[in-house]
Amino acid sequence: MTTTLTAATPEFAVRNPRAVERLVAGQATSDGDGVKLTRVLTQPLQRRLDPFLMLDAFGSDDAADYIGGFPDHPHRGFETVTYMIAGRMRHRDSAGNQGLLQNGGVQWMTAGRGLIHSELPEQEAGRMEGFQLWLNLPQADKMGAPGYRDIASAEIPELRQEGATVRVIAGASHGVAGAVRKAHTEPLYLDIHLDAGASFEQAIPAGHNAFVYVYRGDLGLDTGDALATVPRQRMAVLANGADRDGVRMRAGAEGARALLIAGRPLNEPIAQYGPFVMTTDAEIFQAVEDFRAGKFGPPPGR
Repeated sequence: MTTTLTAATPEFAVRNPRAVERLVAGQATSDGDGVKLTRVLTQPLQRRLDPFLMLDAFGSDDAADYIGGFPDHPHRGFETVTYMIAGRMRHRDSAGNQGLLQNGGVQWMTAGRGLIHSELPEQEAGRMEGFQLWLNLPQADKMGAPGYRDIASAEIPELRQEGATVRVIAGASHGVAGAVRKAHTEPLYLDIHLDAGASFEQAIPAGHNAFVYVYRGDLGLDTGDALATVPRQRMAVLANGADRDGVRMRAGAEGARALLIAGRPLNEPIAQYGPFVMTTDAEIFQAVEDFRAGKFGPPPGR
């Protein structure tokens, strides 16, 4: 579904935009079976960007950089949101779910009390590009039932303004409800495509933590006093402030594509050991013990 707006609706106008607190370059690394990626949101930023735990960006035309994929591995205590820009990846998990993630689609998986899953390429050549976001669960939900949802590209609502196309993966933008709504963390996840010189603004609750990651071109973020430039492959952490009501952006001469992600912080302790995220060390020890005892179910295999 696509909604066309002629201009920013006054109801959703941003009057006092957030400043840029800092720019983050991310760290080149690999994960799974040698998949090359950039870890943009790293563990030291988890408290600052609560409820978000991690953001990985991956993209390559060389199959050697991604062909190994992510074989069987466990998770407990959070959600993974995988957004595919290009390529095909097959998901299988120990709860019996499977799905094919393709261009423009999203896989939203709730690990809850525990899952083993695999994410493996279904291509041997061509470009594979996308993002994986880790979203924390509140302590009360960490041992809830696992869940899985495939969201095809056509199921993601879009809104269009002059020079702008916005894919609303989660939350809402200018009255357009996203494909996913979550009560506790209230995540906002937008994929914003801007033509050269085009602008867009998005209201964000003052208490939410928020960031912008630019993956094509460059953006200028209006901070109220100046224009802060965010180049390609940089994340801008947006400053919090009780009087700040959102973000304003304008694309550079080549246009831009960026993710805008925001959410209500849980303000709970974070205990992480690899693929397990709980609130105490004792819960982490229990997660490891349960995984070793086979309580996450049978590995899905290939």
